[in-house]
Amino acid sequence: MSHDSATTTDRAWMAEAIELSRKCPPSEGAFSVGAIIVDADGNEISRGYSRENDPHVHAEEAALAKLTADDSRLAGATIYSTLEPCSQRRSERRTCSQLVLRSGIRRVVIAWREPDTFVDCVGVEDLRIEGVTVMELPDMQEQARTVNAHLLG
Repeated sequence: MSHDSATTTDRAWMAEAIELSRKCPPSEGAFSVGAIIVDADGNEISRGYSRENDPHVHAEEAALAKLTADDSRLAGATIYSTLEPCSQRRSERRTCSQLVLRSGIRRVVIAWREPDTFVDCVGVEDLRIEGVTVMELPDMQEQARTVNAHLLG
């Protein structure tokens, strides 16, 4: 699989992440996001969604928390997130872009960039500066946004 261009497989995993985002408990103050981590062989190794087990947990955070920090599969993994990994949080937790960087994941695929509804996010830029490949799937943006339509006016 090419790491610098989106594939049919990327779109299939993103469709699965979008479906996962529909499980998020509703919130007027946070986006509903799904995230799936897939190893280098194309096997799912973890998944998570916003507010899955805590009202403040983000999707990438939930997925990464299910793996150990030294999981060797992370170095070759791709994380599919329906929304750009956050670069700021209103809570005191680490940002999702920091968590992705710490995990060793080197490829991130997103459906859309975070609008400035709650914070000014530069997660894509932060990841790219650190050498992470970030793929955007603009053709899937509307599907991911639909889950959050109540926040977008």
